[in-house]
Amino acid sequence: MLNRHQEASDVGSNHPPQIHIASGLTPPEPNQQQGSTSRDARGSQQLLADTGHATQESEFYNPIPPGYTPGRHKYVVVMGTVMSGLGKGILSSSLAKLLKDKGLVVAPIKMEGYLNIDSGTLNPYRHGEVFVLDDGMETDMDLGTYERMLDQDLTRDNYVTSGQVFRRVLDKERHGGYLGRDVQMIPHVTGEVKYMIRNLAVQRKADVVFVEVGGTAGDYENGFYIEALRELAFEEGPGSVCFVALTYIIEPNALGEQKSKAAQLGLKKLMEAGIQPHLVACRAQHPVSDSACQKIAMFSNVPIKRVFSMHDRSSIYTIPDAIRDAGLDRETLSILNLHDRVNQVAEDRAREQWGGFVSRLTGERRYSVCVGITGKYTALRDAYASIDKALEHAGAHLSAKLEVRWIDTTEIDAAQLDRKDTGGGIAQLLDGIDAVIVPGGFGHRGTEGKIGCIRHCRETGLPYLGICMGFQMAVVEYARHVCGLDGAGSTEFDPQSAHPVIDVLPEQKKIEGLGGNMRLGGHDVQVHVRTLASFLFDKKASVRQRFRHRYEVDPKYIDQLEKHGLIFSGRHPQQPIMQILELPGSVHPYFIGAQFHPELTGRPLRPHPMFLGLVASAIRRAHPDEPADKISKRWLPKITVVSKADAPAPSK
Repeated sequence: MLNRHQEASDVGSNHPPQIHIASGLTPPEPNQQQGSTSRDARGSQQLLADTGHATQESEFYNPIPPGYTPGRHKYVVVMGTVMSGLGKGILSSSLAKLLKDKGLVVAPIKMEGYLNIDSGTLNPYRHGEVFVLDDGMETDMDLGTYERMLDQDLTRDNYVTSGQVFRRVLDKERHGGYLGRDVQMIPHVTGEVKYMIRNLAVQRKADVVFVEVGGTAGDYENGFYIEALRELAFEEGPGSVCFVALTYIIEPNALGEQKSKAAQLGLKKLMEAGIQPHLVACRAQHPVSDSACQKIAMFSNVPIKRVFSMHDRSSIYTIPDAIRDAGLDRETLSILNLHDRVNQVAEDRAREQWGGFVSRLTGERRYSVCVGITGKYTALRDAYASIDKALEHAGAHLSAKLEVRWIDTTEIDAAQLDRKDTGGGIAQLLDGIDAVIVPGGFGHRGTEGKIGCIRHCRETGLPYLGICMGFQMAVVEYARHVCGLDGAGSTEFDPQSAHPVIDVLPEQKKIEGLGGNMRLGGHDVQVHVRTLASFLFDKKASVRQRFRHRYEVDPKYIDQLEKHGLIFSGRHPQQPIMQILELPGSVHPYFIGAQFHPELTGRPLRPHPMFLGLVASAIRRAHPDEPADKISKRWLPKITVVSKADAPAPSK
């Protein structure tokens, strides 16, 4: 497939170069690189034929995707200075939300500097959680911030790494796509970056594309992104690109005042790369002083009204209102000449809805509950960022102030797991907790501690939500302590397990077309009637949820588990793949597990049902004298007894 390329005939002009057509080859997507030999041969023949009629006379190598209209799409670019981890994704998504509320179509794209193709192999301690998109792309946690703030599903087109860019360029070179040119960082790598940004604009029909560049100005690994965006602004012309710089105002305790010198030097580094910021957001612990803002304005050539204090707040969901109050959304519209595209009615409606959520979030709460999260990455909350946010959404919706207690299951020793331990063991560890979440994870470390916590929840009626591995460990616990299957386990941890109730199922993986890889992305879950899952999902027969796992419940153990009272209330529509488990309401008030990750699809205005049910049950446990209908008329199950006739039929 051929691309269009841009050349310039007015190099000395202040106007953007005119677009002309030349030939080129779009690098194949990963799933398109495994075609047959004959198809490759035909593609090569076509490529050679097209190359014979093409020229590369201009140095203005600038691939343009089909259907791209210059001037139609605008761009907001968010870059960091001084240090990473300041919240570029929060700033970018908050500003994008305000423009979306005004009726504009927005599309974010995160550009990471590391050479990994995706985030799937990154250690949570180094990079936070892995956020999985509906199409199965494994990304970093910032994509979750965009999805939650914008309330829209993203795809692999919204996430770019250096590894992806270099692979596309090298694939293109191997196919002869550069027509004999020596392939260089400029213009070919930067040209690929611009193509990916513009292609997203075309595919999403976006009014504004929000580009977040990972890292900080001056990093080696993101330098070509910054150069590509400088070129983009030059080519698109004035009024097409708005550069936003995020910097950091230091406030040393010993001095007792804010210092802006590091911020000034960071902004200078950005300007040395040819980027003149239009807006500057200043991160700080406390509101940035007028004096510091004035210094930032002076040394960055940015008007003082476009310098914004992005100091610490109780919740990231208050940032959009703060940006609106500062007028940065209107300044962005002015910079990009977009005032004529604003839908005032849509903005008023969106502002009212968001304002209601923020009021519940920041206002007084009727209830106080404690939720325990038992995992092995609890030392870093970013490893469970989506769970933290899903609880925040549910707590605001149900007027519950949530205290989250992080419990490291790797530190639970054998004595605590021993039921004869007179010191209290797990019971003492979970004392004062009103609900427990066992989140996902990989590897054996900490799993026995999770199983011990699950057993305590099951036997004491403590509300429980198991996610991914929490689902699998609930099956293992039930098999061991209810079904009497001594040695039950998962082949992920013990390939020689006496009863591998959790196992890799090659025949199912073949059916799914996934080979030996993980099951990733959105899949349908069939929900059985008259179950807790059906109640939570409003009696829907099927729901779409996001998965990230490799192991399943072995079908040969399903009958035995069900005969002992475990209910598999959510399943694969065609195959014997178990996706939701629960206990009957007659034996437990709220015990449910999901093989998928419900936290990935929870949104501020639409909290996930499983988290709403968990928090409602936690409130009921913490406040037993409170009438159920006052706690929630929707999220506390009205059907408390599930008969065997109501349970799904055993799988064959």
